[in-house]
Amino acid sequence: MIEETSAGIVLFRKEDSKNLFLLLHYPSGHWDFIKGKIEKGESTHQTAIRETKEETGITDIIFLENFEEWIEYNFQHKGELIHKKVVFFLAETKTKDVTISHEHLGHMWMDYTSSIEKTTFDNAKTVLTRAQMLLSNTL
Repeated sequence: MIEETSAGIVLFRKEDSKNLFLLLHYPSGHWDFIKGKIEKGESTHQTAIRETKEETGITDIIFLENFEEWIEYNFQHKGELIHKKVVFFLAETKTKDVTISHEHLGHMWMDYTSSIEKTTFDNAKTVLTRAQMLLSNTL
């Protein structure tokens, strides 16, 4: 089994009095957050920043403290079983416009309720719920 570690961001922006979360549409059909493999010499935060820029064009991100959520899952890729660990951080942006990369089919900014409905995987729903709980307590 191949071991992979990735880092990502639950990215949100404020619009009126609501928090809107960014979800990306992946070619396999699912909706999820920004994430990518950690490259040699990168910290998890550096990876999250790089992936956000590569996948969305967004560079103005401010990490919120006290949010670091790890998930793990297995999947098949080219006949190989891969065990993936992903750490998600919570970050805010002021940027509304997204320049989607070739890695995705589209994107949406949505409030928490719509995001929970749209997000495909249970582990992503859990991360999103924890992000919403932190935001509800700090804002």
